[in-house]
Amino acid sequence: MFKATTHPRRMFLGLAIALATSPLLASDAAPSAEVATGRLSGIHDAGTGLNAFKGIPYAAPPVGPLRWKPPQPAVAWKDVRKADHFGPRCMQRPIFSDMVFRSDGMSEDCLYLNVWTPADGAGKKLPVLVYFYGGGFIGGDGSESRYDGAALARRGIVTVTVNYRLDVFGFLATPALAAESPRHAAGNYGLLDQHAALEWVKRNIAAFGGDPEQVTIGGESAGSMSVSAQMASPLSKGLMQRAIGESGSMLGNLNPTPLAQAMREGDDFQRRVGAHSLKELRAMSAQTLLDAAGQQGVPEFRPDVDGYFFPRLPKDIYAAGEQAHIPLLLGANSQEGSYLNLLGKDQAPTPANYRAAVQKLYGKHAGEALKLYPGETEEQVKASGTALAGDRFIAFSTWAWMRAHRQTGKSPVYYYYFTQARPAKRDGSAGPDAGAVHSGEIEYALGNLPGNTVYAWTDTDRRVSELTQAYWAQFIKTGDPNGPGLPHWPVATDQDGGLSRQVIGADTRTIVDRDAARYEFLQRIEGNDHL
Repeated sequence: MFKATTHPRRMFLGLAIALATSPLLASDAAPSAEVATGRLSGIHDAGTGLNAFKGIPYAAPPVGPLRWKPPQPAVAWKDVRKADHFGPRCMQRPIFSDMVFRSDGMSEDCLYLNVWTPADGAGKKLPVLVYFYGGGFIGGDGSESRYDGAALARRGIVTVTVNYRLDVFGFLATPALAAESPRHAAGNYGLLDQHAALEWVKRNIAAFGGDPEQVTIGGESAGSMSVSAQMASPLSKGLMQRAIGESGSMLGNLNPTPLAQAMREGDDFQRRVGAHSLKELRAMSAQTLLDAAGQQGVPEFRPDVDGYFFPRLPKDIYAAGEQAHIPLLLGANSQEGSYLNLLGKDQAPTPANYRAAVQKLYGKHAGEALKLYPGETEEQVKASGTALAGDRFIAFSTWAWMRAHRQTGKSPVYYYYFTQARPAKRDGSAGPDAGAVHSGEIEYALGNLPGNTVYAWTDTDRRVSELTQAYWAQFIKTGDPNGPGLPHWPVATDQDGGLSRQVIGADTRTIVDRDAARYEFLQRIEGNDHL
């Protein structure tokens, strides 16, 4: 009696095909993943046990008639698409010297994201971090070395960086744009890009071993402001389970611009570039528009209260308790600004010069300001001037977000103060920073000190980085930064006339923060900007 059998060669070929199409294959072969728009081929690093997928389109290129439109769905592809290099960065001027890009040039066609994941993560439902870069909404890119996701991926976290439109391309608002919108909204295209990326993560992250129900959003500076925005927007607030904000929010003195003001400024810009219609404006070259946006006298293009992404001011959304009710880890650095920002480089830090600068800023309120930020000696001028400059720049807005979410968020808030100053530069051109400067915590928190070869990192820096990474990783995984071997970090609670806050640095510990009076003063005097 004849018995049917499978030919050995056919068995081998079938096994080979199955292995080749398995997602996140843990071998030296290029890993693959199937997303809604097609199959991707990534990069496997045998040394780290990680897979990376770079330059994944999450939306259609926002070019031609799609310029200044909400992001549209990405177009599907038939063949396997290589995801082995970063896509282009979004249009931006070379403003920030510390931005080191690995992107494939610069283009309006820039709506790409990148994923780092453990090679053996298939089916594990790993926690996910989606990180938004900083850069004042005018610069930045998901390819920057300081945002590299490999270190957190080694801790079992699927890490995603996202490109979003910037400057005039991301935030222009005009009456014509509002008129063509079904929702009569204009501006905020960069924030809508981030929202589209979160929707993409919801649909597709399982293909990389991620759990779409365990998503943390994070970011620094404009990226942190973006996190506060996504938590506030009714479009996005259900797309994340935790949030990390590093220096900045859209509350306090950094409220979005009213739509009417944004449209007036957009109309002025359209006249400045000589366009007589929206059609003509869309026909202009991207470089021409970018150059015009950088001209003197052109207001910054920034988020606005468009009535769609933001139905009203974020501060009002938080006050009403209508934001995402999720755990929040946030804080600021010890040197977000400098006394030189107040005095100018040519003014000595004397008490007289300091009093004159504060008087110029606050007029009849100068006496109150000097009580909160005293400057009776040169040393005190430097300390108080640095605190005031940093508060006015971004620390106040961070505090306002912390306070608002504590009051109405119905979830734990973990508040930090990062103090680790970067060391001297390797080339000897500059000594150690006096404090933790703005953006200085990024490499520590994301585990990317080795990728920044400018500084002569010390064992202390590496130890602080390990600690900060561990806090961030624990929070991403559980909503609580505490874990075995870590200094205890309590939830922000009222304590001894202040607020419990975690100092993160060479001497990590819990303190009682009593700076609320400073921020309440700024809230009263400066907190109505852009209203």
